[in-house]
Amino acid sequence: QSHGAEWGATVWQSLVIGGGNLASLVGLGLLIPMLAFYWLIDWDRMMPPLRELIPRRWRSGVYGFMEEADTLMGQYLRGQLWVMLILAGYYSLGLMLFGFDLALPIGVFTGLAVCIPYLGFGLGMVLAALAGVLQFTAAGESLWQPAIGVAVVYGFGQVVESFYLTPRLVGERIGLGPLAVIFALMAFGQLFGFVGVLIALPASAVAWVALRRILAAYRASQLYGG
Repeated sequence: QSHGAEWGATVWQSLVIGGGNLASLVGLGLLIPMLAFYWLIDWDRMMPPLRELIPRRWRSGVYGFMEEADTLMGQYLRGQLWVMLILAGYYSLGLMLFGFDLALPIGVFTGLAVCIPYLGFGLGMVLAALAGVLQFTAAGESLWQPAIGVAVVYGFGQVVESFYLTPRLVGERIGLGPLAVIFALMAFGQLFGFVGVLIALPASAVAWVALRRILAAYRASQLYGG
């Protein structure tokens, strides 16, 4: 009885912690778009006073850096949007071929959720597995078909997204090669966890802009020219 009570307390504690983390994640998912909306509305009003704080002799370089970084961020967002649309179509079609009734909504959700590395893919796979179990169990059919379908569709999709779509459609747009994209995701994930994976590519793009400008200034300096 004591072991049962301890096991029940452990399960309850895990559920509370997991529920709290999920609630925090949902709250952030709702809060961030709202903050971004108001940030964009106030952007033109906020920037002139901040620009005036920059020393005059630095303004040309700072403005150039900001414009280049802004262009790269636009390229990053467009590339990420293409990845999401392609994967939404792929997952929907793949699940349809394996006979999933909810292939379209689950596929579209998975495609749109891949903007959250690993978590979006994992949630989509869990939803597909649950939908397959419920559908095929209710029909009295074997569960091998949905199991194989989820494994094939999501396994191949993850490989294509990680090693081709993101490096090609996102990495090359922001000046990072496939190896640099994979290394950036691994390094930021190791250093900063889940948040690091989210910011890895845009942060690497901005860092690459800064590095290019530092190298250009160094080559134009008397130290380099002798």
